[in-house]
Amino acid sequence: MKTASHHRWCDVTNEQMNPLFTRQYIVGTNTMLARVALKKGALVPEHHHVHEQMSQVLEGALLFRSEGEETVVRAGEVMCMSPNVPHEVTALEDSVALEVFNPPRHDWIAGNDAYLRSAQPTKA
Repeated sequence: MKTASHHRWCDVTNEQMNPLFTRQYIVGTNTMLARVALKKGALVPEHHHVHEQMSQVLEGALLFRSEGEETVVRAGEVMCMSPNVPHEVTALEDSVALEVFNPPRHDWIAGNDAYLRSAQPTKA
């Protein structure tokens, strides 16, 4: 069994989830790394999942809403989410983020993520 693998984002399929949101992801044994690009006004509607999530903003700014609180996460900052915490995200400007999930998001892998595909942009 191969224990190490090398990936280049330019070789990973870039999925157009909706007009303002694209994603790529790489799946390991126990974790998933995703690269998401959100145009200003893109909305990830409120949802929750059993996965622990860490989101590092590489470019731009994202507004996370969770448990009645709002947090703006800018380039160089990280948001950590415990499993099963309802949250939503709005892109305040064109943004790129890396998302780490443990365990991997099997709903994404299976294409059971209609909430992302049908999300309507905000009036940001």
